[in-house]
Amino acid sequence: MRLLVTGAAGFIGSHFVRHRVRAGDNVIALDALTYAGTETNLADVRDRITFVHADIADAEQVLRDHRVDVIVNFAAESHNSLAILDPGRFFRTNVLGTQALLEAARQVGVERFHHISRCEVYGDLALDAEQAFTEDSPYRPRTPYNASKAGSDHAVRAYYETFGLPITITNCANNYGSHQFPEKVLPLFTTNALDELGLPASLKQEVPDRPGHDRRYLLDSTKIRRELGWEPLVEFDAGVRETVRWYANNRTWWEPLRDRSPVTEGAWHAG
Repeated sequence: MRLLVTGAAGFIGSHFVRHRVRAGDNVIALDALTYAGTETNLADVRDRITFVHADIADAEQVLRDHRVDVIVNFAAESHNSLAILDPGRFFRTNVLGTQALLEAARQVGVERFHHISRCEVYGDLALDAEQAFTEDSPYRPRTPYNASKAGSDHAVRAYYETFGLPITITNCANNYGSHQFPEKVLPLFTTNALDELGLPASLKQEVPDRPGHDRRYLLDSTKIRRELGWEPLVEFDAGVRETVRWYANNRTWWEPLRDRSPVTEGAWHAG
């Protein structure tokens, strides 16, 4: 299968690329290489993929040149804090960029357009809530990032309803693992701990919640378990231990990235 993976140099996209390469797919990996995308994430499979440095809004020629069968769209601006400071950037990439990619897929003709969405499109839950979000939950995004992802989901559905483009959408919750950008909570705490163990607690810094902060979200995985037989292969405690071990053993990967974050947490209060 000729598979186009967008956002392929990011955290989750690069893991998916490695997974599909092992499965024997012909992978075209496309990424705009913004701050969180780095080709080093694909270094171990670089000689077994075709890498294209491009924006999803300019992907039609890539689809034609490589005769792509399936698109898996991970590409998105996804930094909630940055979206508060520069919301237009998120709507341009996540909504207009996705629509351009959909149109390219329609013009060229693909067997499947799979879109990666997020749980935040459903809003948030009370901390003591017993329910979880399902595929039938209403969309209630609360931040520019969440709204832009919701908009991209609606565009994907519209291309199915209007043009018959074969699509699927998955909504995932937070992920963790190796190659995650070091500003995210688990790699941030891990890398700081590796440099700060034994130092005073006064080095800790608390920042206020960002506006529209989602306090809690929980996805009901019944459908994917029932229809696809999915179940987690790694228990959380073991996965966290493995992740911490990876960061401890791969300083050369994360140290150059620590200063690439595009926003300082709490900057919205200053502005």
